[in-house]
Amino acid sequence: MTDGSDFVDRTVMFPPRVLVIEDDKDVSALLERHFHERGCPVAVAYSGEEGLRLAFADPPDIAVVDVLLLGIDGREVVRRLREDKRTRGCRLVVSSVLGPEDLIGLADEVLAKPFRQSAVARLVDSYRNSLSQESHESQEE
Repeated sequence: MTDGSDFVDRTVMFPPRVLVIEDDKDVSALLERHFHERGCPVAVAYSGEEGLRLAFADPPDIAVVDVLLLGIDGREVVRRLREDKRTRGCRLVVSSVLGPEDLIGLADEVLAKPFRQSAVARLVDSYRNSLSQESHESQEE
């Protein structure tokens, strides 16, 4: 057990890598900007197929998936990301105009549209806090 003096918050040094899977270019550009403002590197995919390809090639820390994608829809994208060992550990956030009650159990979090910059900030802060807590707990063991 340590006294915590050697604790290093890795989430500050290594901000979460984000993948946005959103077919609306205006919404994806806005999400990209909000995540960049929080210091996060962002990749953008405009279809479920492209999003899965990017996620499996370079698994993100956070994936924001629009539920109402054309082609492979967001529900299927989330299911495949959860099933694959490469992406099973990433935080999945669904973005939708549907009510949160329609999305219960689908992902780790819901980003309701229209969203505000503060909602994106809360997602990043929540991710960082969970990692920081895990890191701190492992330092104590």
